Parts: sequence; C-alpha cells; structure tokens
Amino acid sequence: MHTIYTEAGVSRLKNKWNKFINTRVGLVSLLVLLLWLKSVFAYFVEFDLGIDNALQYFILLINPLASSLLILSFSFYIRREKLAYVSAFVLYALQLVLLFANIMYYREFTDFLTVNTILGVGNVSGGLGGSALQLLHGRDLLYFVDLLVFPVLFWRKKIPISTKKIRGRHALSLSVLALLLFSGNLFLAETSRTGLLTRNFSRNYLVKYLGVNVYTLLDGIQTYNTYQVRAEASPNELVEVQDYLTDHFAQPDSELFGLAEGKNVIYIHLESTQQFVIDYKLKDDAGVEHEVMPFVNSIYHDKSTFSFENFYHQVSAGKTSDAETLLETSLFGLSQGSLFSQLGDKNTFYAAPAILNQTKGYSSAAFHGNAGNFWNRNETYKRFGYENFFDASYYDVNEENSFQYGLHDKPFFQQSVPYLEHLQQPFYAKFIAVSNHYPYAQLTDEDAGFPMATTEDKTINGYFATENYLDQSVEEFVNYLKESGVYENSILVFYGDHYGISESRNKTLAGLLDQDAETWNGANQAEMQKVPLMFHIPGLETGGIQSTYGGQVDVLPTLLHLLGINSQDYPLLGQDLFSPDHNQTVAFRNGDFVSPEYTSHRGSLYQTQTKELLADTSVADSLKEVVTTQLAMSDKINNGDLLRFYSNDQLASVNPADFSYKNSLERLKQEEADLAEQSRSIYSQNSGQSTVSLYETKTFQEYESRE
Repeated sequence: MHTIYTEAGVSRLKNKWNKFINTRVGLVSLLVLLLWLKSVFAYFVEFDLGIDNALQYFILLINPLASSLLILSFSFYIRREKLAYVSAFVLYALQLVLLFANIMYYREFTDFLTVNTILGVGNVSGGLGGSALQLLHGRDLLYFVDLLVFPVLFWRKKIPISTKKIRGRHALSLSVLALLLFSGNLFLAETSRTGLLTRNFSRNYLVKYLGVNVYTLLDGIQTYNTYQVRAEASPNELVEVQDYLTDHFAQPDSELFGLAEGKNVIYIHLESTQQFVIDYKLKDDAGVEHEVMPFVNSIYHDKSTFSFENFYHQVSAGKTSDAETLLETSLFGLSQGSLFSQLGDKNTFYAAPAILNQTKGYSSAAFHGNAGNFWNRNETYKRFGYENFFDASYYDVNEENSFQYGLHDKPFFQQSVPYLEHLQQPFYAKFIAVSNHYPYAQLTDEDAGFPMATTEDKTINGYFATENYLDQSVEEFVNYLKESGVYENSILVFYGDHYGISESRNKTLAGLLDQDAETWNGANQAEMQKVPLMFHIPGLETGGIQSTYGGQVDVLPTLLHLLGINSQDYPLLGQDLFSPDHNQTVAFRNGDFVSPEYTSHRGSLYQTQTKELLADTSVADSLKEVVTTQLAMSDKINNGDLLRFYSNDQLASVNPADFSYKNSLERLKQEEADLAEQSRSIYSQNSGQSTVSLYETKTFQEYESRE
C-alpha cells in the first residue's frame, strides 16, 4: 500500500511539473535555473574569485538569478506565442555565449571580458583560432548541450507552445521581482564590500558580487562614459597633465647622458619571458641540469650591459600591444581592452620612432611575422611614426615554419635580414618574436629536444623548451649583427613584454622554483610580474646588474637620455631608471603596485622583502596616491586624446597619411640609389653586397653537440 501511495505521489508531482513546464512562466523558470547552475559551476570551476567567508558564498550563489530573470522576462512582453518562445531562447543563448566567452578569456588572461575588448575583437581574432582550441575542455559541452536538446524537444512537441496569454501586469510583476532580487543582491554586496560601485575595485569583485551579466552592463556604461570624456575633452585639461609632467620629471644621470648617442637602436622582444627564467636551470628526469637561456644569460651578465633585476611589466588585457605602448610612448594602456585596438588608429602620440626621426634623423622599422592587422598594428604604427612595417606579407610563412601567432623565431630573424640591411643608419628597429607564446608546444622536430618540465600542467611543461628556442634564435640574430658590422654601432634593448605563466598556474610552478605553494601569497604573485630589461652597449666596460625598481613606462625616458635626448621635452609619464630622482614605486594597470618597501596585490599589502602580510594598509597610502595619480594622468591623455592639443617646438605631429607599408623594400632600395655614396645602410657599407649569407642558423641538436 505504501508503495502504491508513493507511486501515486510521484505521478502527481510529475503531472504538476509537466503542466508547469508547459507554460511560458515554467519554461522561463527552467531557463533561469539552467543559467544559475552553469554560472555557479563556472564560478567554482573556471574562475578564481577569492571567496573569503559565508556571506560571499551566499552572494555568489544568488547573483546569477536576478539578471537572468530580468533579461528573460522581456520575452513575456511579446504577445505572439511563437515569437515569445524564440525570443526567450535567444536571450538564454546570448547569456550563455557571454558566460562562455568570459570563461575562455579567463583561461588565457585570468581576467574578464570588457566591452572594449569585445568591440576590438576583430583586431585580434585572426591569430587566436588555434590558441582558442587549446583552451577548450571536455566539460565545455555541459554549457551548450541543452541548446541542442531543446530544439529537438520542441520539434517532437515534448515541450508544446502554450497559447495562454501573459497579462501585462504579470509580466511587469516578474520584472519587478527580478529588480527586487537584484536590490537585495546589491545590498548584501555593499554590506560585504562598501563602495563596490563607486570605488575602483577589480573586475573580480564585480563578478563575484554581481555576476557576469551585471558586470558587463556596468562595464558598458563605463566604456560609454569614457567615449564621452574623449568627445568633451578640451585643451584646458592638458594644463593639469603638463603640471604633473613638470613635477614628475627626473633629471638624467650626467655621466650616462649621451652614452649611446648616434647608435642604432635595436629592440629585441622576448615574448612572454619572465625574470625567473634568467639563470634558471631545468632538471630533466635524470637530474641533469639544463640552462634554459644560456645566451640571454651571457648578455645579462656582460659588462657591456645594464641589466635590471627588479623590472616589472605593466600591461593589462592588451598584453604585447600594451607593452609596446608603454615602451614607445611612456603611457599606460587602457584599463579595459587594448589601446592599439581601440584608440591606436585615432589618437595622437609622441612615440620613439617619431622623436628619434625628427631630432636625430633616425630611420625606423618594425618587424613582425604575423598579420599586420593583429592588434591593429598596421594603423597604430603609422601614428607612432614608424616609416616601415614588415609584417607577415613580407615573409615566407608556411605551415612548417609557423603557428597561429606567426612565423617561428629562427626563420623570422633570418628572413628579416634582407629588409634590415637596407635601412639607413642610424635606425630604430623593433623585432617582435612570437614562438615563446602560449600554449608553448609548437616547435618543429629539428628545433625540439630541450627537456620538458614534469608538472601536472602542460603549459608550464612546454614553457622552458620554447624559451630555449627563443634564446637560440636571438643568439643567431646577434651573431649576424656582429658579422655584418652593425653590432658595434648599436644599442640592443632586450625586454620581456609580459608574464608567460599566468597567476592561476603559479602555485604549480612554485615547486620548480624551490618555493612552497602552500605559503604562496600576493607578494609572490606580484614578484612573478618581473620581466627582463637589458640595455646592451657594445664596448661599454661599466655595465652591471641594477637593483632599481622600475617598469616599462620608464624605458623610453631612459633610452632617450642614453641617446643624448632630453626627455623633458616630451609628454612622458615614466622616469629615467638611472636618475637619482627616480621614484621606485611601480604602478600596475589595475592599481596594484610594488616598491622596495611595500607590495600591494588585490587589496592586500605585503612587506616586499619578507612577503609578510601587513594588517595596516595605511602605511602605503602615499604610494597608492602616486600610483593613482600616474594612472589617472595616462587615462586623461589616452581617453581624451589630449596630445592632439599638445604643442612642442621640438616635434611636429605625426600625419599617418605620410606612411604606407606597401612596397617598403623597393622604397628603401630607391633611397639607397638616390643617396648613392652617402647611403649608410648595411648593404651600402658592404660594397653593395647582401649580407644574407652571413646569417647562420642551427638545429637544436647542433647546439647540444656544441656544449
């Protein structure tokens, strides 16, 4: 009898459920439930949101409900039944796509998508396809399997379309209910984190407290306001910036000013290279140590090199393009998205190529074996004043010698020589290598062979092998510079652009660095943002490792002073790293900072040297003010395009229409012919003979046998 009653009860519940789910309200409730389940799953599995207490757990559990219900309730206002059902599923699918897009982005950048990034996705999407596939996991099917099931259920009429009308006041009641839920959510969020919507907290906080949908809406509002600032900017706003620049200027070291005057400038981009790789030796399974970057290490310790051991990247979501912005304009990237992608083809810049051309007669070229429109470089470089840009169209790129981010480093450097040798000296040249790029597993058979690390993370395991390949590539290029005779008359700047191992993987990496993952904290995370910086000046006898704290924003004023150009004449936010007046507080784009005394990471303060967590954060308030002011000045300049109002007798504004990156080689050769005996290109100084044959490349096995 008990069994009969139980079966009857189950049958009644099933009938009630079927009746409920066959209504529009029931279907929308199911969709809200599914969105809630997937969001919560993503919160705990995909994102590292830093949940500290029970209240935050509760907020995290409820925050997807209000926005999902509000968005889906819009379908109740549609009178036609079929269209109402279609709109509900479209709204559901759009929210899923937004959630999953953030999941994919977070796996790569440990951050959430911004509206600026979404708007600029076309400028980077061409090179991300293969990398995106590497980011996919088997569990990702859970996010989308119901999108395949629901159409089948409707087609087979397992979920019939209800003809019952939803009255306007009932639709309004559900929307009001959603708003009330959000009000409760916001109240709890403000209770846990006062000033959440008014103070500059991280995107992590907004997602943790309000959810992905609301975060995206708030970000969209902020983005709109930013564009309004640009439209309303006036020359008067530049006064505050100029006052800051005057007060902030650091006098150059008189002994080093002009040390490299007249020399070629060659930037060598060490993709994703972090400071911990310098002098690092990886043990193989037999316990044998293998030096990861022997050649770069030799440069780092050379007496002709000024090397910086406390130098930090300051990039945000723009990654490599942000590093270029910092190094070549001494401005920060945007707080959201890439400056190259969003403003690179709009803003006025005072960048290194233009400064050196107009003050010292430098020619300029950027070399990169990827598509020219990646990060919008082909437009941004014109506004930087680059006379030449040799992108993938100038290289022999095929499936064997490339991957999704472009030409591999060895053929890239080698194939750059036919263009480099025709540049007039002195020149400013930048070489962007790419092989040491996530997912660090793209080497050809002849270049593979360096041992893999043996952690549980494949990304970390492959990182050291591609670093070693980069090292070999750079050595071959520098050997060519020596053989061609250009080396002695050049300053070589080696720099890391950003982290290679993301914060979410650092605890796994800790064991390889002989550190304890259990005690790993924010100070360790900040320290991992160190990247190499080396100014290598052949013939110098007084170089050495510098302990000064600095960041990428400081590189341009440092370089200008080494070249004998006073950086005070230009709107640069950084300071000369050699100056006795240099402020050693390094700002990160998210408002965190590091100095010799204190490290700020995601709201917590640490003693830099001991990594001890400090309870009293007020001791670093003055440093926080320095950071906030510097970032605010950069945002004023970039968002308002204030440099269009800047007047400088030393430098005329760059007109991008003056530059074309087509037929660059032919143009350079014509310039050589026009200059005749006055030509100072490598080609001309080699008696009109190409130096391509001087370039030698080797396989990994040949490097191994040499040792």
